[in-house]
Amino acid sequence: MSTSTSSTAGAVLVLNSGSSSIKFQLIHPETGEAVAHGLIERIGEPEGRIIFHHTTGTEERVGEIPDHRAGLRAVLDMLETLGRPLQEAGVAAVGHRVVHGGTVFHEPTLVDDDVVKTVAELSILAPLHNPANAIGMEVAREELPDIPHVAVFDTAFFYSLPPAAATYALERTIAREHDIRRYGFHGTSHEFVSQRAAAFAGRDQADLNQVVLHLGNGASASAIEGGRPIDTSMGLTPLEGLVMGTRTGDIDPGVVMHLNRVAGMKVDAIDDLLNRRSGLRGLSGVNDFRALLSLIEEGDEDAKIAYDVYVHRLRKYIGAYVFELGGVDQIVFTAGVGENNVDVRRDALAGLERLGIVVDPERNAAPGKGERRISADDSDVEVLVIPTNEELAIARAAAKFA
Repeated sequence: MSTSTSSTAGAVLVLNSGSSSIKFQLIHPETGEAVAHGLIERIGEPEGRIIFHHTTGTEERVGEIPDHRAGLRAVLDMLETLGRPLQEAGVAAVGHRVVHGGTVFHEPTLVDDDVVKTVAELSILAPLHNPANAIGMEVAREELPDIPHVAVFDTAFFYSLPPAAATYALERTIAREHDIRRYGFHGTSHEFVSQRAAAFAGRDQADLNQVVLHLGNGASASAIEGGRPIDTSMGLTPLEGLVMGTRTGDIDPGVVMHLNRVAGMKVDAIDDLLNRRSGLRGLSGVNDFRALLSLIEEGDEDAKIAYDVYVHRLRKYIGAYVFELGGVDQIVFTAGVGENNVDVRRDALAGLERLGIVVDPERNAAPGKGERRISADDSDVEVLVIPTNEELAIARAAAKFA
């Protein structure tokens, strides 16, 4: 592989450590240029894989990656092919995506031993994510000890939700003892996208009411008033809210007890059912939207019902947030489905002309990857597509500590 001519000086290495994967990007926070990015997957399995994209091409490696330490070491070795080792190249900082900050963390935080320990302890609130986040920070600090490491929390943006939105109607002593409240997730994306939407329109965010729809395999909605979130669809965990690729979203809590009593299912089995085997996959057999639409074109009734359930739930949240905000200036679609699926955007807002929401069919259907307006000229509400860039947001937060 040839060496890139792009300098890494002043860049931030962004790490997103999952249970069996690590996503990474090396980003210049000022320009947003990604010098390199990639994915390590199937960590701990007999045949792992690293996909490494850089300015001169793509490299892929296949082989055993026994643990996160080996995976990260491999990434650092590959990044060194861009030039000097990172420790010598003037890399400003390492930014770590952390899913759950609980009630402890509500802003970007310089990582030390206590932070790693607390993130690990918060695994009780995010057992699928926080353990890997803590491991990623621990390993990265060992490998890059002389670079500041910064944790950026998915829950931070929603930390200051109004009590009426953050509080569940659960017996208060139990709720307080176990830190049960609405935390919200995808906060880094909602904050970034809402700011970009205001900038795109040339308007002051302080004057805007916005509904942001982060629609990917995981999906969430938020109501943002003057740049401040007042409600969001995900709750204590990322399970609540919209229908997702494999998650149920909102469901009667009584279903859990019913499955336990009638079907004899244990808690772990129900957890797996609700988080990994439901949503679009549970209804149709697929969780990729492109596959779902292909099934619908083939006349698959289950796929059609899955799509209708997805859109129905989405419309309920849009309506609730428009009402909660007392009117809306912008509705913003983002993430994989939101940015790329014409049908979802069209059907989510169909028939809302009396609310001042008019989607232009041609603008909505026009191919495009950047920031764009899809509402009609006579629409009172701007409808926008704004690509999310959580990695850039994390890089910019981390760079402030350099």
